[in-house]
Amino acid sequence: MSQSISQNVAKHRVVWPLQALNFFMADMQAGIGPFLGIFLLAHGWKSGLIGSVMTIGGVAGMLMTAPAGALIDATKRKRMYVVVAALFTTLASGIILLSQNFWLVSISQVATAIAGSAIGPAVVGITLGIVRQAGFNRQNGYNQAYNHAGNVVGAGLSGYLGMTFGMPAVFLLAALFGVLAIISVLLIPAKEIDDNAARGLADKGDEKKEANGFQVLLKNKSLLILAAALACFHLGNGAMLPLYGLAAATKNVGNPTEFVAMTIIIAQLAMIVVSIVAMRMAEKSGYWLVMLISFVALPIRGFIAAHFINHTGLYPVQILDGIGAGLQSVAVPGLVAHLLNGTGRINIGQGAVMTVQGLGASLSPAIGGWMAQQIGYSSTFLILGCFAFVSIGLWMLFATTLKSACSTKDTTAIPA
Repeated sequence: MSQSISQNVAKHRVVWPLQALNFFMADMQAGIGPFLGIFLLAHGWKSGLIGSVMTIGGVAGMLMTAPAGALIDATKRKRMYVVVAALFTTLASGIILLSQNFWLVSISQVATAIAGSAIGPAVVGITLGIVRQAGFNRQNGYNQAYNHAGNVVGAGLSGYLGMTFGMPAVFLLAALFGVLAIISVLLIPAKEIDDNAARGLADKGDEKKEANGFQVLLKNKSLLILAAALACFHLGNGAMLPLYGLAAATKNVGNPTEFVAMTIIIAQLAMIVVSIVAMRMAEKSGYWLVMLISFVALPIRGFIAAHFINHTGLYPVQILDGIGAGLQSVAVPGLVAHLLNGTGRINIGQGAVMTVQGLGASLSPAIGGWMAQQIGYSSTFLILGCFAFVSIGLWMLFATTLKSACSTKDTTAIPA
């Protein structure tokens, strides 16, 4: 009895810093990112140029995600990657306050994206190393709920501080969250992170087993379909939030900083609930239906955004964003870890999927920004929403293969 209590206390001591890390890294990772468009618009930038600079950062992050995943697989100092990424993200955000020169802003976005590319795989690796494959789906669900809660608090405070004290206060808040994220990750005992489990070698006998190379990703049909579907989805989804804020600012729909803050808060509140729902759905019926629902949310969101660029449309548009992104925040890491369990390449797999997904997400702001400048915001939202029909088509076309691969009934792993 006393041994069971001591084990629970030890687990509690490890899990709480992990969840605190997910809470604080939300605002730290975003920095002034969600408010960047409004900030640059106020300094005379046009939507096309704003979208282009966001795309430059997105491409840099996309190119680094797979190498970052490989580094996380190889290293035994996963906590340090989070610390370094937090420092670089904070410093990069500060550059924008000093100068709005195109190339300096571009360098800032590149540095932020490169630093951010290591944080996702690092947290996935740390989580897997602590709870193993058997506990990953549930713990990842809680991680995402805390992450979205951090986004809600960060966006709310950023909106208030931005209106009251200006953009420097938003940066200082992101810097504070960065410090707290560093403290949280350092509170996770390094000895509690099993490096073999963290990369998908869950069995003790696998320690001497040579991990499969990058080709394991190319040979996994389900993983390739997932990556392609995500790329098409994010090609439409990536520009939606910044463009919706810019559209509202252009039409003078209230205070632009407050409007952007509300878009984030509404979406992230929805994601808190959706993350837990996604975790439960994945446990009961696998990941296939979870992903399908996430894809369906985007065309509906685009239609509503096209017709309601005001406070009336704000709520359904961002709740649908919360549904799509919230489901994927749990399902994508969980599904990749499930598909690559035993290969020793889980984190490079996460990085590879994020690379292909990032291809769509990084091109989206530039495509959306220039379309909005040429044909208007409403038509742009309709076109962006239609990209998800390709994702839905892929998911339905290969449904037989994917349903089997997405099933969680046969997961085999050492329990936490």
